[in-house]
Amino acid sequence: MKKSRLTYVAACVFCSTILFSSCVGSFGLFNRLSSWNQTVGHKFVNELVFIALNIVPVYPIAYLADAVVINSIEFWTGSNPMANVGDVRKVKGENGNYMVETLRDGYSISKEGDKKAMELIYNKDANTWNVVAQGETTELLKMKNDGTADLILPNGTTMNVTLDAKGMTAARQVAMDNSMFAAR
Repeated sequence: MKKSRLTYVAACVFCSTILFSSCVGSFGLFNRLSSWNQTVGHKFVNELVFIALNIVPVYPIAYLADAVVINSIEFWTGSNPMANVGDVRKVKGENGNYMVETLRDGYSISKEGDKKAMELIYNKDANTWNVVAQGETTELLKMKNDGTADLILPNGTTMNVTLDAKGMTAARQVAMDNSMFAAR
């Protein structure tokens, strides 16, 4: 009788970690595994590796570890222990290729072949995103607790935007107006 009660309590605790944490998370471990699998070879080799990693339950274990442990840690601490700190990716832009390195608290962006970098840094205490270029730090965005953010415009004024498609459209419109004005 005691063993079945212990099993019941353990099952309830396990279910509550998933149900009550209310976090979807980024599934960093599972996505890393999936990304690696897609680079093994051509599509037939990738499929064979995928099937093998499901038979030897690597995919299910990675998914379960993300769902139960890693995403819960990300929800409660605000940082993902599986973040790709140090990863560098090449991004193609209008004016050439850019190298984007993931930092612990943001990103470092530089044009391919150029030693100068610009950093986008998240300040957790102030809840702001800042740009750091040539030793100068400028605040770009301040997140609010009401589902909005204050966007700092180039002229120094702020614009409050909602964190949805409507707010992003308004922010893009203002950014485009400012870039058009600068181009004239």
